[in-house]
Amino acid sequence: MAEGAAGPGGAERYFTRWYKPDVKGRPCEDFCVLQHSNRICVITLAEAHPLLQSGKTIKNINYQISANCSRLQNKVSGKSKRGAQFLTELAPLCRISSSDGEEYTIYSCIRGRLIEVNENILSNPALLQEKPSTEGYIAVVLPKFEESKSVTQGLLTQKEYEEILMKRRSSAS
Repeated sequence: MAEGAAGPGGAERYFTRWYKPDVKGRPCEDFCVLQHSNRICVITLAEAHPLLQSGKTIKNINYQISANCSRLQNKVSGKSKRGAQFLTELAPLCRISSSDGEEYTIYSCIRGRLIEVNENILSNPALLQEKPSTEGYIAVVLPKFEESKSVTQGLLTQKEYEEILMKRRSSAS
């Protein structure tokens, strides 16, 4: 169903948007966490992220975080998600290089188990820019049950994030 006249899409209907601005003190490197009522969180780029600004082309996406750690090697099985890599708020998920030579590290923003990474963006990086909150997501993370209510502490609501964007625009002009 298309957005607009037909009503909100699945991301708007079933997910609550939370934002983490200026991650690790880097201006405008903002991330969005889409939290489902079943606790699952989808990590995406926020609208103001430099990679989503016009003129940027994504050259490469790399889930190899270090010599010994690749997010692509994450193998999850069973109801208790055995084998999932555990992430902290500042755990890197991937690195994205743009055609202008910039490299951006994408962070988890929340604690939890890495359920899956989006391998589709490896073969089609444009999805990140064209559909960031649907097919262009970066990863799916499942917080611990006892942390599922507190996982969004330190994250901003849509309204709080829009206020930050307005402040940025007014200080830039």
